[in-house]
Amino acid sequence: MAYQFESRVRYSETDMKQKLSLVALADYFQDCSTFQSESLGRGIQYLKERQRVWVILSWQIEILRRPDLGEKILVRTWPHEFRAFYGHRNFALLDEQENYLAKANSVWVLLDTETGRPVKPDPEHISMYGMEPPLDMEYSSRKVQVTGEGIRKNSFSVCRHHLDSNNHVNNGQYIYMAEEYLPSDFEVKKLKVEYRRQAHLHDVIVPVVYRNENEITVSLCDEEEKPYAIVCFAQGTGSFAGK
Repeated sequence: MAYQFESRVRYSETDMKQKLSLVALADYFQDCSTFQSESLGRGIQYLKERQRVWVILSWQIEILRRPDLGEKILVRTWPHEFRAFYGHRNFALLDEQENYLAKANSVWVLLDTETGRPVKPDPEHISMYGMEPPLDMEYSSRKVQVTGEGIRKNSFSVCRHHLDSNNHVNNGQYIYMAEEYLPSDFEVKKLKVEYRRQAHLHDVIVPVVYRNENEITVSLCDEEEKPYAIVCFAQGTGSFAGK
């Protein structure tokens, strides 16, 4: 079933152009799914008591228009598929007239926090969320393809403000880190993120930046250049390279 909440774009959520920032967009989507779980009694505390946690594996976001400071918005989410260990969930950001501002697909996995291994959610857990048809948007592999020779940038350490209640870097923070390497005139229309490993406090992040036509891909790696997350920004409306 679909879940939604209303909001208004706050100044703290905007970028230098007074438009909703990319990380704030991802945060709104993450908050919406969290609110749905909490409303169903299957939220963070419920999962913690059972040594379980939902972890995101990928984002695919299409941006039609980023709303302005003060604009009223509606955030909506619903699951459209559970397969084996994986949950597939859509998100939508809409304006006051319910026109689409952004669309997203995401893939999640339920982990056992004691073993770090995926587990299948029980049928009752799944049935509580219900199912809705998938959103009309482009769907591609959750893997982000990296091609060409990347440019290694200065490393930095994970700080406390990067962490969430699971004590690892929150998924939106990787977007925030990667966005630093975009030119000022690069208008993002599509965003794709693949999360590979969890980064923790004081881990060293080494950004490696790749440029391919209308795309910039930032691989956020450890000191051996093994990625924690790979973020691809596209400024065109076509399919991602290596779809």
